[in-house]
Amino acid sequence: VGLLALSLGWRPAFGIIFLFGLVWVLLWYFIVSDKPTMSKRLAPEERIDFENHEDVILSDDGRATPSLGYYMKQPMVWATTLAFFSYNYILFFFLTWFPSYLNHSLHLDIKEISIATVIPWVIGAIGMVLGGVCSDVIYRITGNALLSRRLILGVCLAGAAVCVAVSGTVSTIGSAITLMSVSLFLLYLTGPIYWAVIQDVVHKDKVGSVGGAMHGLANISGIIGPLVTGFIVQFSGKYDYAFYLAGAIAIVSSLLVFVFVKSKGFKANESQSCVH
Repeated sequence: VGLLALSLGWRPAFGIIFLFGLVWVLLWYFIVSDKPTMSKRLAPEERIDFENHEDVILSDDGRATPSLGYYMKQPMVWATTLAFFSYNYILFFFLTWFPSYLNHSLHLDIKEISIATVIPWVIGAIGMVLGGVCSDVIYRITGNALLSRRLILGVCLAGAAVCVAVSGTVSTIGSAITLMSVSLFLLYLTGPIYWAVIQDVVHKDKVGSVGGAMHGLANISGIIGPLVTGFIVQFSGKYDYAFYLAGAIAIVSSLLVFVFVKSKGFKANESQSCVH
């Protein structure tokens, strides 16, 4: 976007991004279905397998579906929500303030920032793809779904926290970009896991509402993070404390995940879930 803005102006740059989004929406509308069984590309035998699988996993045993309030009282749900909050806090911190940090502290211009920041986001995208794969591998080894989620969330958030905190103290461009890249990779490894935890422990009829509540609360960090960072930079005159705060939030969330995201921390018999 920065290179487009420099070469064509900011209006054409925004227009090009809009076109990318429009193409994505059209592809999504015509290719993706709400359920696998609704896909026109699904073979008849595959359709039968999906329907049978849903009947086995999501069968109703006659008990009342727990309410949203019930789930929002569970420490595991709150630990996952706070972990997602820290994920978004670091994400919006990088999106809104890292370019300014590169400009003010490391003296990169807009063109250099546009080029330098491509690498971390590409590496982060790889992490997003691998997150679910790594969790599934751990699950196949351990046979414990929540253990696999807990390890990915706890370890990767802690690692991302350290990288974020340190990245504000380095004095070279290469070090800053490397630390940001590692941080985003670890952060994005956790991307699919928040939703996986909710699907593991929440009744099928409440996955949407509980997931929406988690997503809504977590995204408050998109408001708080940039605002708090701005105040810190304005009153301290430097970025160090903003980096430390982002890392501290992620560390606390990592500890909460290790403590609360486990089978014994949730009343699985009331949630009719698939916790292992």
